[in-house]
Amino acid sequence: MVTYFAEDTSFVFKEKRLTNRWLKFVAESETKRLGDISVIFCSDNYILDVNIKYLQHDYYTDIITFDYCEGNRLSGDLFISIDSVRENAAFYGVEFADELNRVIVHGLLHLIGYDDHTEEDIAVMRAKENYYLSQRPLV
Repeated sequence: MVTYFAEDTSFVFKEKRLTNRWLKFVAESETKRLGDISVIFCSDNYILDVNIKYLQHDYYTDIITFDYCEGNRLSGDLFISIDSVRENAAFYGVEFADELNRVIVHGLLHLIGYDDHTEEDIAVMRAKENYYLSQRPLV
């Protein structure tokens, strides 16, 4: 089950049902199943605090994924900075909703097992993001 929260932001996410169907589609396409996933929308300052406290990283980011997966069951926490998503959308010249969906699926892909540490990993991750974003309106 996917649940949504807001911490230190007034952002209200209105696409829960469609997003839940989409994330289930992504998981099943990767031969996984959805477990308990929390999506926590937050501010830059909130995600910075999480990054420092739990990862000892003193920088802003758009998403932090905590993996609690067991076998093929995807479970975890996705902390998403709404501030960073807005900034990235403006920087890349895309709609806010499109960038937000990219970040959400990016987090799920991390839970599935994809990484983004090398150029090759980044290319695979981006291809997966693009593919699943193209499938979103169909689910």
